[in-house]
This record gives sequence, C-alpha cells and structure tokens, in this order.
Amino acid sequence: MIKIKILNFTLLLLYCLFIYWLSDQSSLPTPKLFTFEDKILHAGAYFIMGVLAWRSFNHLLNRPIVLALLSVTFCSLYGISDEWHQSFVVGRFSDVADWIADTSGAGLAVFLLYRLR
Repeated sequence: MIKIKILNFTLLLLYCLFIYWLSDQSSLPTPKLFTFEDKILHAGAYFIMGVLAWRSFNHLLNRPIVLALLSVTFCSLYGISDEWHQSFVVGRFSDVADWIADTSGAGLAVFLLYRLR
C-alpha cells in the first residue's frame, strides 16, 4: 500500500515538472486547428493533473468532498503559478483565460471522480 502512495505522489510530481518544462519553452509546436484550441489543451492537461491529484490526496483524506476541494485547489494554484512562471519566459505570456481552462479541466476530472466514487 505504501508503494502505491509513493507512486501516486511521484506521478503527480513528475507531471507537475513536465508542465513546468512545457511552460519554460519559448514556443510549443502545436498546430492551430481552431479558435480556442489552446484552452482545450490547457483543460486536458489539467484534467490529467486533477486525476493525479485525486489519486495522490485520496490516501490522506476520508471525506470525498474535502478530497475534491483539495484536488481542485491544488491544480488551480499550480495553474496560477504556471501562468506567473510563463510571464517571465521570452515568447510566452500569462493569460487568465488559460488559468480558467486549467481549473475547469481539473474541476471536471474531480467532479467525475467524485460522482464515480
């Protein structure tokens, strides 16, 4: 059981580092297929983070609503820090709409996990 806990936290940490690395790039090679495509990508990335946060914090909390709030809050705060980080990267900029997409993606993941529990 302890191995699963460590694995879940490690996966969350590695995913956060991956998001940080992506944000540290001056540009990302993503094709522009439609308007607001980047918001879908943000929501998808943070949907994954929401699942990983839920799995990581699930071992710490017994109350599902507290687990859900903690997971979304963690992802949302990480999204804010990610946007702030991007404001210092040449060629990138910070966008409140990206943070909203981040939080929405995490919120959707956590909502689905909460309902399935």
